[in-house]
Amino acid sequence: MKYNVTIGMEVHAELKTDSKMFCTCKNGLGLEKEPNVHICPVCTAQPGTLPVPNRRAIEAVQRVGLALGCTLRLHSKFDRKNYFYPDIPKGYQISQYDEPFCEKGEMEIQDGKETKKFRITRIHLEEDTGKSMHPSGADYTLVDFNRAGVPLMELVTEADFTTGREASLFCQKLRQILRYLDVSSADMEKGQMRCEVNISLYKDGAERLSGTKVEVKNINSFRFVERAIEYEIKRQTEMLEAGKKIIQETRGWDEVKNVTVSQRKKESAHDYRYFPEPDIPPFEFTPGYVEQLRTTLPELPDAKLKRFIMEYVLPEADAVILTEDHKLATYFENVASELMEKIESKEISASFERTIKLAANYMLTELRKYMAESEQEVTDIAITPENYAEFIGIVADGKINSSAAQTLLTEMYRGGDNDPSHIIDRLNLAQVSDISELETAVATVLVANEKSVTDYKAGKQNALQFLMGQVMSVTEGKANPKMVLELLKKKLE
Repeated sequence: MKYNVTIGMEVHAELKTDSKMFCTCKNGLGLEKEPNVHICPVCTAQPGTLPVPNRRAIEAVQRVGLALGCTLRLHSKFDRKNYFYPDIPKGYQISQYDEPFCEKGEMEIQDGKETKKFRITRIHLEEDTGKSMHPSGADYTLVDFNRAGVPLMELVTEADFTTGREASLFCQKLRQILRYLDVSSADMEKGQMRCEVNISLYKDGAERLSGTKVEVKNINSFRFVERAIEYEIKRQTEMLEAGKKIIQETRGWDEVKNVTVSQRKKESAHDYRYFPEPDIPPFEFTPGYVEQLRTTLPELPDAKLKRFIMEYVLPEADAVILTEDHKLATYFENVASELMEKIESKEISASFERTIKLAANYMLTELRKYMAESEQEVTDIAITPENYAEFIGIVADGKINSSAAQTLLTEMYRGGDNDPSHIIDRLNLAQVSDISELETAVATVLVANEKSVTDYKAGKQNALQFLMGQVMSVTEGKANPKMVLELLKKKLE
């Protein structure tokens, strides 16, 4: 019997504000090496303390909502979500229930040549929990409250997904948007972004949401999102075909065994006994406030991608990589601006089209390779956009050949003196374009290789490439290849 799949997503992202959600403690995103250093009476729930909402965190969530086409509620409030775990010192979490800050948005993703849209139900704000730690072999649990109270955004989708790949692409696109907005680093390996999936199966012809929903938590990479969904679809299918009943439960992802494991019976909303947070008054926003917030949005990834393709005449595949990281996109745009200035001032004689293409090619191949090897971002490297633009101009104008260009860029990346001209002089990398010097080299090669000259005249084109190589060897690779080729043809003919 055929079963269809319904998948919904819940994605949490820690916001990188200066302070925590309801107190003035530093927001270290729970990454501090020493436990319980950024805590206070508020985030450890001492008697008599009162929460004070973090305005920056609220604005961050609302900006995410606007970026995803959500409606911002003009009236909103916080609620108490009651449950008892050691990492929740109050015995409840301040969250949002029926009046979230953002509702009814949409995200568009590109899956190959197909464009797909996924509905966003809500985006709300809450406080993160502490971190439970289980020392190996110990019969006790330790709790680190550094993370307790960190602003945590939760995005909930409609059950619009049908494959693990779709869910993974959605999460990747969300991370990109969060980084473009600079509201979260969303590093899954550090727990700053956590994905949960709700999966149910239903028979052909049955109601779409008639299946039993199973939630899978603790997924900390995009690859595992895809694998967890694939595994759970397989597990549920086998159970249904064997006549077994699917239990509504929460399962965890075991990344070592690549399986989901049962954790607890799935709670429903009434189990949490939500009620309005009595210590925080409701929020009232105006349409003017919403429009003012909208003006703070940067150019978003999809718009930047289309502009890069149009403005810089880049292949779509190149533009996708350049705009994937907003820092790299900004660096590239700064380089483009520098190139335009140098061309207009006649410092570079090559065309903008040629230089921008070279800039993209070297950035996508060499520069990204160096950054990956050294585990750096483009904001960490020693090469400024002006240095890089000067390098591209030198290459575009034929002042050095491709081999020397590799050497030059490597030296620039290593730091120290990043001025390309200085490095060219120091390493003697300049390309030989002096006509008399090249004529001498060509004449020397032709005299020493009579057989290749005869072969060329007999119609063997490979002989020309051999002679080219000999001239480059004589000039230690510094000869201008274009000029050498023209001189060889002229002499041979």
